[in-house]
Amino acid sequence: MNSSVDITTIEKYTKEDLVKFVEHLMNTHFEKLVFLLYNVDVNEHKVKQLISSTNTHQATLIAEAIIERIAEKKKTKAMYKQPKENIADDDRWDADE
Repeated sequence: MNSSVDITTIEKYTKEDLVKFVEHLMNTHFEKLVFLLYNVDVNEHKVKQLISSTNTHQATLIAEAIIERIAEKKKTKAMYKQPKENIADDDRWDADE
């Protein structure tokens, strides 16, 4: 299994594939898992709780936290996204100077 931590690739995984990927990282490249969680911006306290839990499969819990955080970020981005036509030419980054 590839141990790349590219977020756009992660977003394409099914939940089952993400669980397998997280489990793979936990067993072989833990530092890459930490890097992924940092890039996705999963709460550190939440991750510590998930890793210390023993009642459920840790990889599943971590994968669910990743999915949840990506969904939250997409929702926030959509809330604040403005159509280009609603931005004054002077305020646009792509306006010709």
